[in-house]
Amino acid sequence: MRPSIRIHPSERGIALVMAVISLLVIAVIALVLTTSLNMEKRLAGHDVRDSKALNLAEAGVAEALSRIRSQDIALSTANPRAVAQIFLAPAGSVPVLGADSTGLETAQPTGEWLNYSTPTKSRDALTVEFKTDANKTVIYRYDSNLNPPIQTTSGLPVYRVTSTGRAGQNRVRIQSDVIQKPFNVSVQGAFMAGVPVNFSGNSDVCGYNHTANAPAGTKGRPPCDDYETGNGNLAGGWSTGNITTPGSSVQNGVPQISQGNAGQFFDGPWEVFGMGQAEFWSWLGAPVGSEPGSPNGIYYLDDNGTQMDQSGNFAYHGGNGEGFLYIDGDLTINGNFNYKGLIYIEGDLKVNGTTWILGALVVRGKTTVKLANGSCTVLYSSEAIQQSIARYGGQFVTLSWRQIPLN
Repeated sequence: MRPSIRIHPSERGIALVMAVISLLVIAVIALVLTTSLNMEKRLAGHDVRDSKALNLAEAGVAEALSRIRSQDIALSTANPRAVAQIFLAPAGSVPVLGADSTGLETAQPTGEWLNYSTPTKSRDALTVEFKTDANKTVIYRYDSNLNPPIQTTSGLPVYRVTSTGRAGQNRVRIQSDVIQKPFNVSVQGAFMAGVPVNFSGNSDVCGYNHTANAPAGTKGRPPCDDYETGNGNLAGGWSTGNITTPGSSVQNGVPQISQGNAGQFFDGPWEVFGMGQAEFWSWLGAPVGSEPGSPNGIYYLDDNGTQMDQSGNFAYHGGNGEGFLYIDGDLTINGNFNYKGLIYIEGDLKVNGTTWILGALVVRGKTTVKLANGSCTVLYSSEAIQQSIARYGGQFVTLSWRQIPLN
């Protein structure tokens, strides 16, 4: 007969308590795991929406740069307070802004708008402005030849784009500082020629480096020395042959003229930009056979599409332009013609009216350049060349990018 085992009542209580505790622990663990999983799901969903909002904000920056490139946004560097905002609104429904501001409708296809702006004025509206000091009195610029390159003296203006992407309840705001891509343009004088030059008539060439804001018509020292930068000066006139300076013509620069530079002219226009031939022609684009009325941009004038054969014959009878004007042939200028940037002529140049160029003029030439008629003024300006070509060159460089707090 087996002995019986007796459990004391107190031991039964302890066992019951331990069982209850075990069940409670299991329940707590299950609750914690469930809560953790739910929290992870919520966090994962939040992260996905944040990532989507960030991508939308980047898309907003892309539209802003596209609108600068297309000249839809053309902020004046004379106004540090200038602002442009792009709204999720159709044409005709764009909010009215203040005197320093320009409002634009989004360029997105109708019905496919991405949420990187708002339909009305708000802090989430896609905004383009200049990078300025705290009081918005001066614009920061970028000049790789200076140290530091970002300063307020010279160079390309720095744009600041602020874009806020929205995905559900999630918002992400980014700020990107950009410049239009600078081009390394290299010339040896305000007026360069691959043939002899006769500076006669009322011609005035100045190789002192001027700022890009020198007013049209400025000539002579003074007053053009009021706009000189004090660095990067070139010869006023430069030629592979002889330079003659009769009459009332004026040449200034360091030196005033540089002649007899045989064999030192460009092998082709690509050397001006430090590019290879293929890269240059690809960047320049297809030629046009007639003069654009307002040559604002990068233009290649050619009558037959044969590169550098000097066969074309083009003329301007007044007007204004800026950028890079490449002419495969002769150019005659009549009337009052103002240009900011770089003009490169493969053929001959004739000036019968009043011509004013802020930047540089390069003439490969076929015969001696004779500026006997009219008035031709060329003020060298590296800044005007950089800014005007970069404005239409179509590329941007990001200087800084950051995510900023929402407020």
